[in-house]
Amino acid sequence: MHPSSDPLGEYRQGLTRRALLGRGARGLGSLALGYLTAGSALGAGARGSGALPGLPHFPPRAKRVIWMFMCGGPSHIDLVDYKPVLRKIHGQELPESVRRGQRLTTMTSGQKSFPCVAPMFEFRRYGEHGTWVSDLLPHFAGVVDKVTIIKSMHTEAINHDPAITYINTGTQQHGKPSMGAWLSYGLGSMNRDLPDYVVMISQGSGNPQALYARLWGAGFLPSRHQGVKFRAGKEPVLYLNDPPGIDRSTRRAMLDTLAEINERKFAECGDPEIRTRISQYEMAFRMQASVPDLLDLSDEPQSTFDLYGEDARKPGTFASNALLARRLAERDVRFIQLFHRGWDAHFNLPKEIRGQCADTDRASAALVTDLDRRGLLEDTLIIWGGEFGRTIYSQGQLTKDNYGRDHHGRCFFMWMAGAGVRRGFEFGATDDHCYNIVSDPVHITDLSATVLHLLGIDHQRFTYPYLGLDQRLTGVDHPARVVREILA
Repeated sequence: MHPSSDPLGEYRQGLTRRALLGRGARGLGSLALGYLTAGSALGAGARGSGALPGLPHFPPRAKRVIWMFMCGGPSHIDLVDYKPVLRKIHGQELPESVRRGQRLTTMTSGQKSFPCVAPMFEFRRYGEHGTWVSDLLPHFAGVVDKVTIIKSMHTEAINHDPAITYINTGTQQHGKPSMGAWLSYGLGSMNRDLPDYVVMISQGSGNPQALYARLWGAGFLPSRHQGVKFRAGKEPVLYLNDPPGIDRSTRRAMLDTLAEINERKFAECGDPEIRTRISQYEMAFRMQASVPDLLDLSDEPQSTFDLYGEDARKPGTFASNALLARRLAERDVRFIQLFHRGWDAHFNLPKEIRGQCADTDRASAALVTDLDRRGLLEDTLIIWGGEFGRTIYSQGQLTKDNYGRDHHGRCFFMWMAGAGVRRGFEFGATDDHCYNIVSDPVHITDLSATVLHLLGIDHQRFTYPYLGLDQRLTGVDHPARVVREILA
């Protein structure tokens, strides 16, 4: 199912007459199969151009994914994990029986005291099922009947870089493919004029964390599957514009000549990255027309900005990126990832989390509502969450109106909505200190396995040979399961 990890050997094999005839036969077979399955669930858009043979493994519920990634670790304690008992234990030392010798970060390892901190914010019940939601999230409260909240996420990583690498690539080690790259590689493209995987970044009012291009990279997969970063400003995609004085016809002739030169080089050495270079040149040429159309919001009615907020008119804001995510979903981009930085509230959480929620709450809920109104939520999977949660104990000095929280990987929350996910549902539970999971744990690799399942992929069969292992998005050293309890 997978290309050889030996490009030179693959090239030599391609020189034989038998291989040429075999490729021709497979091409005719593929055409016939495409015709026979044109009306089936597998042939109705889920399988894109360039998909691997045999994928999807079974009829998918989702065609595309939008992941709103909250960088830094949103506090489950202050947002959705309501525990009335916290008011009673506020200021008390966290019992060692609860902490259980947890590995601490360097930020709190020197603390002599670990006082518990109740949230400063009120919680109320919303929706048909009476879901508890913080007053910080009034717009999310309005869509709780459309989402599943997982309160029992967990990870082994306790620092940002390994944690965000782990949840995006399936390992804490650098250099592995991101989820979007895996999906582009396996399922192919549904829109030839836009990338399979688009990334947008916004900065909130809180403490920023470093983000690296490897988080949306292709790792050992062909580089054409890496995410393409869209930026705010006059040049949304770098190196896309033609040089001054070059018109479309001249550019077309230049690319044709470049393609001919590159094909000759490929014939000499068989390096598959040469073919990637050709395809990326062609994609850039088509994006010169498709990207301006995507970013032109003049066709959006005022009701759109009433829904997302006026910040949606400001390029680079989370609201603007959320609106663009909807427009990308309409154009069948496979994987859309919105990174929003600033959730790392170590010392001034009440102020910072208010700002972060003000930046993201309205647009997050608007995206769910907008997709639902347009019928796109039926086959679009939405994910919202970060790399870990926050501690119940205060980092630094606890005062009457201020506190901070350190990183906490033992339990945190995420919410999901859309294709194949239950509506108005909560899954998993933590203890009265919001510190340990007491039921239905969901590891971050379980989340990846579940996302793949909703896209019609068996995570155990979706592999790539590298370094002597059949590599998987869900990793090779941690058992992962599909969380079927949250599936509709």
